[in-house]
Amino acid sequence: MLIFNNTTSSSSSFLLTAFPGLELVHVWISIPVCCLYTVALLGNSMILVIIVTERSLHKPMYYFLSMLSVVDLCLTITTLPTVLGVLWFHARDISIKACLIQMFLVHTFSFLESSVLVAMAFDRFMAICNPLQYAVVLTDMMSLVIALTVFLRQVVFFFPCALALISVSFHGGHELSHPFCYHPDVIKFAYSNAWLTNFWGMFLQLYLNGTDLLFILFSYILILRTVLSIVTPKKQQKALSTCVCHICAVTVFYVPMISLSLAHRLFSSTPRVICSILANIYLLLPPVLNPIIYSLKIRVIRQAIVQLLQFKSLRDTKVRRLWGRWNRRGITSST
Repeated sequence: MLIFNNTTSSSSSFLLTAFPGLELVHVWISIPVCCLYTVALLGNSMILVIIVTERSLHKPMYYFLSMLSVVDLCLTITTLPTVLGVLWFHARDISIKACLIQMFLVHTFSFLESSVLVAMAFDRFMAICNPLQYAVVLTDMMSLVIALTVFLRQVVFFFPCALALISVSFHGGHELSHPFCYHPDVIKFAYSNAWLTNFWGMFLQLYLNGTDLLFILFSYILILRTVLSIVTPKKQQKALSTCVCHICAVTVFYVPMISLSLAHRLFSSTPRVICSILANIYLLLPPVLNPIIYSLKIRVIRQAIVQLLQFKSLRDTKVRRLWGRWNRRGITSST
């Protein structure tokens, strides 16, 4: 958890910004923002609980979905303290060290989500293009290997970035464009060895996310070719319907991310309030929408959620009944 100091920035800290020009209504803006954070936390936590407890969901597709929920939870928790701190308490001051830690975590989990989406695309490719080999190739062990590969990929590429950040010095006392620390925004205030971390940040953005997106697009080209070769329209629709959730997850992740990157790197004249809105969409849209999309579209998860809520409702009813009986006994004994 990041620690807030005060609202006056020093040479060893930065000033965070929520919505420039709308400071007087930050409290009101915080209501929908807080609701979205709550939905993200509860939704992804519920998906995780259902996948862990429901044995019928112990399959590669749902393993990757649980990985996506874990990444979304981590991304939400990483940015939650600073965003709500600025909106609720005007706690804009954040130390450079805390800012760098948050920046590193935000981008690590963001790239992790991109890698998980690639793993999910491979799962859909195998399920539609090679259904007979699906159970043979995507075993539990292979799912574990893919998960470890996704994790090690981040370590290999982000460890040099972490080393480069250690040697970078920053001009403190500057105002950032977001309520969290974002690399293109922070690196503008570096005055030593900035070129190295700036180059490495652009390389990771273009290489990792670019490669991931190309792989996903290529997998869907193959999927579409396979679906078009199916004679029965009903089977075509069924095959495509299994990809809807993943396509939505890819869209809600890459569109805000690309928009925010373009606003910072190519369109320097973009109003700060637009950058701030894009940043909050980039942070909140995937964690909020992913559990909603999957719970609405996948019948097994939807049924598990209904059963979970019914069990909670039944349990609360039993507790109320026991409480009522205990009260009646207390009244009877006292009289």
